[in-house]
Amino acid sequence: MLELRAITAGYDRRAPVVRDASLTVAPGEAVGLLGPSGCGKSTLARVAALLHRPDAGTLLLDGAPVRHWRHRAPRPLRTAFGVVFQQPRLSADPRLTLTDLIAEPLRATGRRGEAPARVAELAGTVGLTPDLLTRRPHEVSDGQLQRACLARALVLRPRWLICDEMTAMLDASTTAALVTVVEDYRTATGASLLAVGHDRTLLDRWCDRTVHWDTVATPAKNQADRESSQDGRPTSKRSGRPRPLEATTGR
Repeated sequence: MLELRAITAGYDRRAPVVRDASLTVAPGEAVGLLGPSGCGKSTLARVAALLHRPDAGTLLLDGAPVRHWRHRAPRPLRTAFGVVFQQPRLSADPRLTLTDLIAEPLRATGRRGEAPARVAELAGTVGLTPDLLTRRPHEVSDGQLQRACLARALVLRPRWLICDEMTAMLDASTTAALVTVVEDYRTATGASLLAVGHDRTLLDRWCDRTVHWDTVATPAKNQADRESSQDGRPTSKRSGRPRPLEATTGR
């Protein structure tokens, strides 16, 4: 169980980006977090993934409060999360080949020997051909690079996946392919998912339930007007596994 309770966070204590946000992701559950650009949902996702320490509030994992973030967090907690960001070129070291990019978490955790087999396995899973694995980020498309970033997120077999606008820069076919990879992984492992985005159609099709940002957090002053113009329906729920994404639009 991942629980965010009354989280306040940001990059300046005098002007927090997130105020009093609460959200729960149950074991094996896929939750979509819907909100407009700039509302703070990505900051909350970073808190959930142990990448950003909140100014106030509590994060609980399986009922135990988290006390350390980033590299100060215990390794078993850090490696329990796989994160995919919106812009792959900002999250990929331009000096690394795609092989090294995917293997980076294994090497960082002293599991270098597992890299060749695991990279080959995941490359096939995400749709990267062997010739692409020797290329660097500037030599591949955004979609190909995001496939490698997803493989990197899965390489340590995480219990929780955080997908922060993972498909926002992708076309419809690549979006469907990557969502299918995530769902196949979740089916095989029972992993939980927090999918952040502003595309209600995608989140409703992908996730077990979708929650709107204005039901999760207290809006900051500069967000109130912007959010009032968005679709304000608080929650949509459905049962069963996600429907196919063939009709989902993407960029």
